[in-house]
Amino acid sequence: MDELVRIPCVLMRGGTSRGPYFLASDLPADIAARDEVLLSVMGSGHELEIDGIGGGNPVTSKVAIVSPSKVPGADVDYLFAQVKIRERVVDTSPNCGNMLAGIGPFAIEAGLVPAEEGSTAVRIFNVNTGKHVEARVCTPGRRVIYDGDAAIDGVPGTAAPIHLAFLDSTGSKTGKLLPTGSPLDVIDGVEVSGVDAAMPVVIMRASSLGKTGYETAKELNEDRAFLERLERIRIEAGARMGIAGAKDKVIPKPVLIAPAVKGGALCTRYFMPHECHHSLAITGSVAIAMAAATPGTVAAAVAGKVELPADLGLEHPSGRLDVRLERRAGYAEPVAYVVRTARRIFEGSVLVKRSALEGKSVSHAAQ
Repeated sequence: MDELVRIPCVLMRGGTSRGPYFLASDLPADIAARDEVLLSVMGSGHELEIDGIGGGNPVTSKVAIVSPSKVPGADVDYLFAQVKIRERVVDTSPNCGNMLAGIGPFAIEAGLVPAEEGSTAVRIFNVNTGKHVEARVCTPGRRVIYDGDAAIDGVPGTAAPIHLAFLDSTGSKTGKLLPTGSPLDVIDGVEVSGVDAAMPVVIMRASSLGKTGYETAKELNEDRAFLERLERIRIEAGARMGIAGAKDKVIPKPVLIAPAVKGGALCTRYFMPHECHHSLAITGSVAIAMAAATPGTVAAAVAGKVELPADLGLEHPSGRLDVRLERRAGYAEPVAYVVRTARRIFEGSVLVKRSALEGKSVSHAAQ
């Protein structure tokens, strides 16, 4: 009989995503063994992830791994893992800004960062991208609170605000804001902009692919011919951006844009990369905002001139996400600020078969 192994974890909602948060010390140090555990935990390989705690959707099949940081200027390291649903693949190439929202509270409650009176700054080093993010968490009485008045579209109710500052977002995976060397390229007859800020994305007008940009996520996800063309463009854009093997990775993320209709700067449809997000990824929002502030890009052409400091409202299927761009002393590029919320849902141990620690069936998407 296969022995069950108990691994401590906390299930949290971070922004509009959800998944287990682990201390790195509670997972195998060997990458292959660690990823096999994550596949088992989430139930990867089945469209419902019925044999694990994943929710059968990309936004609920995510994992955060946290440890004390050895990087100067950082308190904790955060490794994000996107666990694919149908394929038994763990992809650690991108960051996730929504799961990032839970890192500060998790780190404080795990004893990695001492809580301060009123609010606590947690300096986070994202291992996936090699970038720094500062999270400010509400800690009245030196305790993390989750109740508050902050609302984010895509999540019901309100919660305590978590302020995130992306301090050095440009070139998260490619080392360049414009990885192709140009703000504008043409792929399959479509004008696109490959931009890398917090997340590598390929941005294009929805109208260039026969869409309005105001469709629901469900409508876009049901158009197989459209998704196949979008994937071809994504893979070619990845190659031009210097992202090797984009076909087997979740980056770059494709983004459709259209003129805003509800007072924002742009209307967006963000893909993960094979399904349209029901709201908008935080890292994706940073990339889109930076693209809008970069002359010559598709996003800049649609949004119009952006002068810093600027508050950019990005409309998405569930509402709107606001990104503030401003100059900050000591940083060459603009710093992006967003407000998120998080919630601790349950804590305890997830049970994993001993054989999962010894299996070799996992596929990896390299960092």
